[in-house]
Amino acid sequence: MSDLFHQSPGNLVPEKARGGHFTARDGVKLRYGLFAATGRPLKGTVILLTGRNECIEKYFETARNLSERGFSTAIMDWRGQGGSDRLLRDRQRGHVHSFRDYVRDLDQFFEEVVLPDCRGPYYVLAHSTGALVALLATPSLINRVQRMVLVAPFLAYKGVPFSIRTVGRITRLLCYLGLGKMYGAWGPRPRRTPPFATNRLTTDITRYQRNSEIYEQHPELALGGPTIRWIRAAAEAAIAVTDPEFVSRIQIPVMFVAAGADDIVSNAAIGDYARKLRGGSILNIIGARHELLQEADIFREQLLAAFDAFVPGTDNLV
Repeated sequence: MSDLFHQSPGNLVPEKARGGHFTARDGVKLRYGLFAATGRPLKGTVILLTGRNECIEKYFETARNLSERGFSTAIMDWRGQGGSDRLLRDRQRGHVHSFRDYVRDLDQFFEEVVLPDCRGPYYVLAHSTGALVALLATPSLINRVQRMVLVAPFLAYKGVPFSIRTVGRITRLLCYLGLGKMYGAWGPRPRRTPPFATNRLTTDITRYQRNSEIYEQHPELALGGPTIRWIRAAAEAAIAVTDPEFVSRIQIPVMFVAAGADDIVSNAAIGDYARKLRGGSILNIIGARHELLQEADIFREQLLAAFDAFVPGTDNLV
């Protein structure tokens, strides 16, 4: 696995790791990892869905936490990021045509990797835009997944002076003008990681430095900002999953976990969604920033304890 995953002294590959690539139906090559359970009894498999500009290596610690609880972990790098094929010549640009492409990739991952190779029952643990993909994929997940834990899901931006629908209209116009492949925010990733004090994602300096080292040592895994087309795709997905008719069809029990000090996504939108969902519940972890699974132990352990309480059959091993 040394040629598939990248490790460092502070971020070792979990035990019993295996993985590979599969080819999406449109020819895009996607990297995945499978991390077997070490704890007993065996309790099934967690499909771990990452956010934008994340990679498998960033979740080694989480996979190890799940493994100790008796869960295997199945994780993939979304198209256009991590160790999967990039969609533009400029590898730094975070790009996708539609979030439906992510949904199709997830469905194929289930069919070709998870169902044949991973023990059920199946659960979803997803972060940010990965959580948005999970919601968008619920029609195909209903007969496969028992429960979902969605962490800081992207449903609307925090602090943006206009609605997600307005974001969709603006980016649709820009795409019509042929600007869809341009950066919509931030630009290329800086050569040096910004100082910890400037980050909006975590209060944990050790995990921040660990994750920074992944991209500094392996820049091929990193991304810069999203393109205008990616932002349009995210807005369209958020609009689709918040449609009342779509919400009424979600039959999978879902626990939403909001980060109380989130400066990236709207907690108000998360709370409103959870209240509308028939099988929805919400936990707000006060003081935590957006990347809850990369946060300080005082916040992260609350999330893991909530996972233990919500996912059937788990023990409280935090």
